[in-house]
Amino acid sequence: MSSNPNPPPVNPPPVNPLPPAVVALVLIIMGIEAAFSLGTRGLIGGPSAVGWRLEALQVYGFSSEIFWWMWETGHWPVEHLIRFISYAFVHGAFTQALFVCVFVLAMGKMVGEVMGDMAMVVIFLLSGIGGGLGYALLVNSQFPLFGGFPAVYGLIGAFTYILWRSLALVGAQQSRAFTLIAFLMGIQLLFGLVLGGQKDWVADLAGFATGFGLSFFLAPGGWARMRGKIHRD
Repeated sequence: MSSNPNPPPVNPPPVNPLPPAVVALVLIIMGIEAAFSLGTRGLIGGPSAVGWRLEALQVYGFSSEIFWWMWETGHWPVEHLIRFISYAFVHGAFTQALFVCVFVLAMGKMVGEVMGDMAMVVIFLLSGIGGGLGYALLVNSQFPLFGGFPAVYGLIGAFTYILWRSLALVGAQQSRAFTLIAFLMGIQLLFGLVLGGQKDWVADLAGFATGFGLSFFLAPGGWARMRGKIHRD
């Protein structure tokens, strides 16, 4: 009995599979948002569920005032330190959470495929922390910071680094890698001037800078390149 010399071709999937960490982040964000939305409509949680979102924003949103209180007193309670990360998973509306998830799916997939799942998650979380610090240091607003955009901008920063390195390898103009962030920041500033609003774009920009900076160490071969540069200097 002879084996078939020409096995049937394997059809590739129509959509490339998403990295598991990207799926996990989206499920967490949308799971929390689903609880808020269903609670607001009275479908779960009873009458008290109507206030779940507002309560979460107060308990888990990042507060500049609380940050400076911790700094001045030297007390860093866990329930307030967790705000550096938790604020990225609590959103003010379904549409905000939806847009964050769209960016996580797009940017997280590209970053995760190049740098790996763990690096992608580290960039997401640390960029959220960087965004919160930037918001506290540069804005010091009484309004809390919430939503995943600073962390998402960190993924955009990592994606920009990937483009930046790729353009360098082919001898192209590396400044083209910053086209996306320039466009997004321009849109935010335009809407801010026309419609007013808070200066949370500062947190987004700080998140971008954090993600871009972390990529020098977390990208494949990045740590070796940094050590080599330090030794040469």
